[in-house]
Amino acid sequence: MVDDLDKELIPDEVPGFKVGQKKTIDEYTKLDANDESLNKWKKSLGLNLGEPLKVAPGDKRTVVIVSMTLKIRGQEPVVINLENEDSSSLKDKKIKFQIKENSVYHLIIRFKIQHDIITGLRYLQGVKKARITVDRIDEPLGSYAPNTVDKPYYEKVFQEIEAPSGILARGSYSALSKFIDDDKVTHMTLPWAFHITK
Repeated sequence: MVDDLDKELIPDEVPGFKVGQKKTIDEYTKLDANDESLNKWKKSLGLNLGEPLKVAPGDKRTVVIVSMTLKIRGQEPVVINLENEDSSSLKDKKIKFQIKENSVYHLIIRFKIQHDIITGLRYLQGVKKARITVDRIDEPLGSYAPNTVDKPYYEKVFQEIEAPSGILARGSYSALSKFIDDDKVTHMTLPWAFHITK
């Protein structure tokens, strides 16, 4: 079922949109140094704004998902620590949790960027129950420069949503989360499952 979700989770296409030519951080920094609007954009990315974070030797990842947290009103948050994981190590991991019907919750994703600028990072999520897709999310996260000592991670807080209720809503669900960028590079694929209870 996870493989089916993986095939379904393709970012929405914007007609006429073409990804610009990839540049290094150095090239972006020197690009049109006198262009005020471009300088504002570079500043919004965080270029030249502090000492770069140290990267572990051999860690070639550009996007590192630090954690995903499900904050559920009236319950302890569900925190999935992912900083030392990659897609291959997550395939056999059994990430499962429970949500009460009608619970109000929201997702918080904490991540860091290293080595290079990332453009058009997106969060994709698919949820299935009894082999039927019941929910799909395609959420833009943005473009980012590598993190610095002063800003060691980025965070995305999603809107609150309410869990469904009733006999048809209760039961087990399988889900898949993907982080993908404008260049169609998948930075992490995370299978997980949850159970909606009475």
